[in-house]
Amino acid sequence: MKKFLLIKLLILIIYMPAIAQADKQDLKREVTLFNPYKPSLPDVRKKSFLPDVNDTSKVRPDFIYDIKTTPFTPEYTVGLIKAASLLPDPLPKLYKSYIKLGFGNYFSPLAELSITNERSKKGAIGLYARHFSTNGKIRLQKDVDRVFAGYMDNDVSLFGKKFFRKNFLDGSLDFNQKTRYAYGYDTSIPDYNPEKKDIRLGYNNIGTRVSFESLNLDSANFSYDFDLNYDFFYDAPGRYQHNAGMTGIMAKSYKDFYVGSGISFDYYQLPDLLYDKPKYIASVSPFIKKSSPQWSFKAGLQLLLDKNMTASAKFHIYPDANFSFTIVPSYVRFFAGLNGKLEKNEPRNIIDENPFLVRDISLFSLPNSSHALIVSSGLQGNTGLDGNYLISASYSFINNMLLYSNLVFPDSVPDPQMGNFFIPLTDNGELFRIHGEINGIITDKISYTGNANFYKYTLSDNPFAWSKPDWDGQIGVRYNLRNKIIAGMDITAVGKRNFLVSELGTLVTRTSYYFETPMHVNIDLSAEYRYTKILSFWLKFNNISFNRYYEWAFYPSQRFLCLVGFTYSL
Repeated sequence: MKKFLLIKLLILIIYMPAIAQADKQDLKREVTLFNPYKPSLPDVRKKSFLPDVNDTSKVRPDFIYDIKTTPFTPEYTVGLIKAASLLPDPLPKLYKSYIKLGFGNYFSPLAELSITNERSKKGAIGLYARHFSTNGKIRLQKDVDRVFAGYMDNDVSLFGKKFFRKNFLDGSLDFNQKTRYAYGYDTSIPDYNPEKKDIRLGYNNIGTRVSFESLNLDSANFSYDFDLNYDFFYDAPGRYQHNAGMTGIMAKSYKDFYVGSGISFDYYQLPDLLYDKPKYIASVSPFIKKSSPQWSFKAGLQLLLDKNMTASAKFHIYPDANFSFTIVPSYVRFFAGLNGKLEKNEPRNIIDENPFLVRDISLFSLPNSSHALIVSSGLQGNTGLDGNYLISASYSFINNMLLYSNLVFPDSVPDPQMGNFFIPLTDNGELFRIHGEINGIITDKISYTGNANFYKYTLSDNPFAWSKPDWDGQIGVRYNLRNKIIAGMDITAVGKRNFLVSELGTLVTRTSYYFETPMHVNIDLSAEYRYTKILSFWLKFNNISFNRYYEWAFYPSQRFLCLVGFTYSL
């Protein structure tokens, strides 16, 4: 309606000039008016419907395809794969040296010093020194005055090692000094009260050793180890020994076998007053070995010449055969052996066992003990409780087994003997031995070790193996609390022993007797508190015995010994 009116108005405006012009010409016009226009819409009936969702149209796709195969050859380049780098655990810091000082009852000082260089790929050099002595008195019998029963050990070693690409050179210069006092004697002899200087025994040994050994990462390569050594042992004026020796071993893998041989030579020179001829031991030991994860064997022998204080050298052939196989992997492994060896009864070895031999040439004239045949077998493996075990039995045939007897000869004018010195005895016999070992971890802080031996001697001339126990054993327990507090206890036990005493008259043997000592149990305790990584304090209690212990006939040992001290690293 508004649009219509607007249109009429526009038309009127457009034509107004013309009308005006016409009006000028003719001012009279007739106008007819009608009713105004009223538009209207008729009523329409609306239709409502919903769309149909069903699609009636259908589309059927038809595909036509074709596959053409064409080989694809990608371009590639061959390159080296970089080896994976395995980083080792960080190495703990090493200190160049440490000093250990302690003191105990019986006026017992202890001093220990070690000086070395730090880790080096070129070599190592160091110095080790140790001193320990006791100066106490003990009572031999209840109604006898106390006697001086001290001793002293001094050890010094200067050592070094030089590394090369495929081998290394190792050497040392060593000095050992032992001082003992023959304090034990037959207390039934009246009016015997020796001075310290009269029963003092001093032993000195100075020696050097040089070793040249291969560094093989692969066992199939040729390997070798050669050693040269020299020792000078001194007992008293006129009683000494020079010893020069060489040992070596060479081996190589050949057609799945490991073949090699050992060689050794020891030369001994005594003063002309003791023995004007040289002594020597020479041997060669070829062998062949083969092993696998399930089994292993070794077959060999040792050809040996032993020239001691005899007119001619003795020739020995010792077997060297071993075999083992796995019954239960990691848990049970059986082994057996057929072996032999020559036990060298040198002065420096004898004084470690018995330093109280009579003061004559006996120490330098002892025959070597020949273990002509040793038959052995046993089982070893893992206990399944974080530990290992070993059980073995052996039967040995021994010639010149070394035994000792106290010598009582009070009627001798130049050198009376009161039982505090020993004479060596030798005998042929057989030895049956059962040996057992075990170790393990109880908790992350507590561990244990143990071993035991049972001995059965059958001798030709003597009813007993004098001074040797029929059994012995040891068990130890260790406690470690974060390497801060470390404690331990060791219990050792020794079975009964028989000691022989030889009494001599003026010219001939008058009588001999022996006595038996009971089983002995001993306890050692130790504790250490590591205040820092460089400073720690320690305490030891040794020889906590339930009964009197005799090391030898007439020789009771020092009983309770307490040591306290500290260790400091530099």
